[in-house]
Amino acid sequence: MTTSLRERAEQATQEVQKILGLTAEEHPKEITDAIEKTIIYALLEERHRCADVAFNYLDEDQVKAKLIAEEIRRVNTVLVSNLSSMR
Repeated sequence: MTTSLRERAEQATQEVQKILGLTAEEHPKEITDAIEKTIIYALLEERHRCADVAFNYLDEDQVKAKLIAEEIRRVNTVLVSNLSSMR
């Protein structure tokens, strides 16, 4: 079964609360939201890097490189939209 980003953020929240000695009722949503946003931003940055690498290193097939880079950036747009809707 695939673990969603939200589930991973919730697991991290529990670990942070345990480390800090907080109860489960102390700011769980705020902590989870912050962790989830951090994960999403890291994924976005990495996807941009991958798009740049694909575009820059597929010199022999620029059409394919452009298609790959555009698809990666399209997925980024969807992630940004989802992130914006969380606010």
